[in-house]
Amino acid sequence: MADKPASEPQTGAEGARLRILSFNIQAGNATHRYRDYITNSWKHVWPDSGKQRNLDALVPWLDDYDLVGLQEADGGSLRSGFLNQARYLAESARFPYWTQQRNRRVGPIAHSTNCLLSRYHIGDAEDHPLPGRIPGRGALLAHIGPKRQGLAVIIAHLSLGPTSRGQQWDFLAELASDHRHVILMGDFNCLPEDRGFRQFLERSGLRLAERNPPATFPAWRPRRAIDHVLVSPAIEVESCEALGLTLSDHLPLAVTARLPANCLTHA
Repeated sequence: MADKPASEPQTGAEGARLRILSFNIQAGNATHRYRDYITNSWKHVWPDSGKQRNLDALVPWLDDYDLVGLQEADGGSLRSGFLNQARYLAESARFPYWTQQRNRRVGPIAHSTNCLLSRYHIGDAEDHPLPGRIPGRGALLAHIGPKRQGLAVIIAHLSLGPTSRGQQWDFLAELASDHRHVILMGDFNCLPEDRGFRQFLERSGLRLAERNPPATFPAWRPRRAIDHVLVSPAIEVESCEALGLTLSDHLPLAVTARLPANCLTHA
């Protein structure tokens, strides 16, 4: 995690306005058609210059955001040229704070992580492995602001299978229940009408940033809303949109939200 800078975004009694981005970056691999999953499958094993170009193209877009949740960032393995992609993006986009959760490791070849880049000081960061038939999924929980009234930011990448995903929803509901102000974002691999997703929203009290979320997958012809930002009731959402940035097989999801008064400051 980076050192604390001289100044941070301004907050006050009126509540902070946050620009939030959630993005599955697929380890820097851009996908433009379904057949790319086959013809470019070698890129998930071996390094190539295209990944670096995609990361560099993403950097100027990150300047506008206060919190960025990344999924499938490589933690420094063969396929990324042993580059920690979260560190690279945080430093290149001048985020003073960042943290990551290391998830599925395939020897020295691939190392997937969940990451948070932040303009605000990150307090404790917790690594929570998610239950499921195949290990390697996780939720990263980061605390921002004072413990009781501060913000809990959770970044998760859920399973493809509904049975494992159901177990993960149960886990996330318990995790979120311990916090007053929550932002949960990530690649959930399911649509809002998914039964387990609906039950999770009812149980947790969290709500979608947009009632009809924009489609984010596949990036070249988005038809499915599987990337989401959820917020607790006291957080006011001002906007939610998918960005037309084809640097992965997902589109990034951008949300602007207003936090309750003094959520990020000590009263």
